[in-house]
Amino acid sequence: MEELFLQEYQPLVFAQLKKSIKHGRIAHAYLFEGDKGTGKHELSLWLAKRLFCTNVQEEAPCGTCSNCLRIAQGEHPDVIQIEPDGQMIKVDQIRQLQEEFSKSGFESRLKIFILSQADKMNNSAANSLLKFLEEPVGNFLAILETESLGRILPTIQSRCQIIHFSPLSKEKLQEKLQEEGLSKETSRLLSHLTNSYHKAVEISQDEWFNETKDAVKRWVNYLLKKDPQAFIFVQKKLLGLAKEKNQQSEIFLLLLFYFQEERDRLLAQGLWGKEINRAIEAALQAQKKLQANVSFQGVAEQFSVKIIYG
Repeated sequence: MEELFLQEYQPLVFAQLKKSIKHGRIAHAYLFEGDKGTGKHELSLWLAKRLFCTNVQEEAPCGTCSNCLRIAQGEHPDVIQIEPDGQMIKVDQIRQLQEEFSKSGFESRLKIFILSQADKMNNSAANSLLKFLEEPVGNFLAILETESLGRILPTIQSRCQIIHFSPLSKEKLQEKLQEEGLSKETSRLLSHLTNSYHKAVEISQDEWFNETKDAVKRWVNYLLKKDPQAFIFVQKKLLGLAKEKNQQSEIFLLLLFYFQEERDRLLAQGLWGKEINRAIEAALQAQKKLQANVSFQGVAEQFSVKIIYG
């Protein structure tokens, strides 16, 4: 499963690691850096399976032997996976890890630890991990995963081989979201808002997002028809959805998306959408006003008047 994902979404990173394994050049510590959903954890699991698999086939783990299955289920005694305890990774978790790694492997000489969200380490945990990496005990492989490289101590970074994971392209993200059952339009919208698959799924399940995207679509329909209802709709519906600053910004991101969709539809029909381009430009100007702390109501109402009456 990991292999299919990595081949499709991170082919360069995957090829690089496979080449390192083939030539026996595995680092003792890796730092996987990239957005959520770009395959960091998939590669961590694949690497652990590859190194413990008892039935490697064509340079890949079989996925069905006892070791592969136990790693997939988080039950292999020599592969330790650590996640934040609450909001952070605490020093006690790293100390416990060090204690485990001071012992011989239960079933082999190699032990692997996978540290998810490594940027969530508190200072004590980070310093403890640094000492561990500086003074390794036994035969082990460290894999750190992070979405924020800048929050990892430079001294830890210097002791790891850093592998950067590319964001998913809009096309790949749309395709993956549609495979999960989301509509083509919603998949396109989500890929406009984020390049992270997991973030896109999270957004798609958000009640505010689903109500707001439908409301903004109605607003856009009023605007395209130059219907004065658009002005009233701001007061009756949108203000209630725009209580927070980030919500106000997202409403205008949604607005831009639907106008751009309309422009693309017109272009596909061989039509030049002069008015729609003016509307997109006006929406961009409205965004700047929001950033300058002009009230959402004022910006949205002025925008509606401009589109309807020119």
